[in-house]
Amino acid sequence: MRFVIVTGMSGAGKSSALKMLEDNGYFCVDNLPVGLLQSFSKMIWEEKNQLGNAAVGIDIRSRAHLKMLPRVLDSMKEAGFYYEILFLDCRNETLVRRFKETRRSHPLGRGRRIEEAIADERMQLEFLKLRSNYIIDTSNLLIRDLTQQMRKIFVENREFENFIVTVESFGFKYGIPTDADLVFDVRFLPNPYYVDSLKRLSGKDAPVRDFVMKAEEAGIFLDKLYDLLTFLIPLYIKEGKNELVVAVGCTGGRHRSVALADELSHMMQSLKYGVKTDHRDLDRDLRRS
Repeated sequence: MRFVIVTGMSGAGKSSALKMLEDNGYFCVDNLPVGLLQSFSKMIWEEKNQLGNAAVGIDIRSRAHLKMLPRVLDSMKEAGFYYEILFLDCRNETLVRRFKETRRSHPLGRGRRIEEAIADERMQLEFLKLRSNYIIDTSNLLIRDLTQQMRKIFVENREFENFIVTVESFGFKYGIPTDADLVFDVRFLPNPYYVDSLKRLSGKDAPVRDFVMKAEEAGIFLDKLYDLLTFLIPLYIKEGKNELVVAVGCTGGRHRSVALADELSHMMQSLKYGVKTDHRDLDRDLRRS
């Protein structure tokens, strides 16, 4: 049985996380009063054969009662109630944008600027972040990416490292991605653009993917790149880095780079890191035509 406390910054995706857990059979309760947490966990453990896995959302909405939480968590541990803490984090500028786009009020708003409320919340939740078993930064994650990472941890029970790899395809004629940490040029491969039946397709279509992967060099390149990344990532983690953007580029960012980025992402799914894929220029030529 797993008992998960879902917490983190407002706007970082806690509701989506709880919904994902619920969809996968977890018994979920959101915004549980801190004073009821130990009693709730006792009930969960006593009824674990009937209820199975469970998750509870606790965050800044608890307000002043949040100060009780360290004592409650210590008491739960002493009583043998095992729990895991998932902390969803997000960069301040992204949180500000999300609140403005949704026109939601921050729980600590009370007439203050949103930036001040976020800073206050981050300070109050710091103790929970330090206690967390898992920290997922959702700044650059879509809901499907968050769901994928959580599935690895809480459904497939796989080992998890707080590190996100973004594999991004792009077209050199539109410029190298400004956020790229590592850039790889795959223009050495045969170009499907010059095959009439493939020109209007993309690297996400099977005929193009098969055409690209038919080249022996494509498989060799992917194997060597995979080996390089599995060597480098632990070193980046050791230095405190928690995100890596691997950019794979071809001429227009529609055929070769897309096929190889998808293939590399698939290869990396077996690792303990979070992996997401982004195709920056996939439809850019079509939009311009």
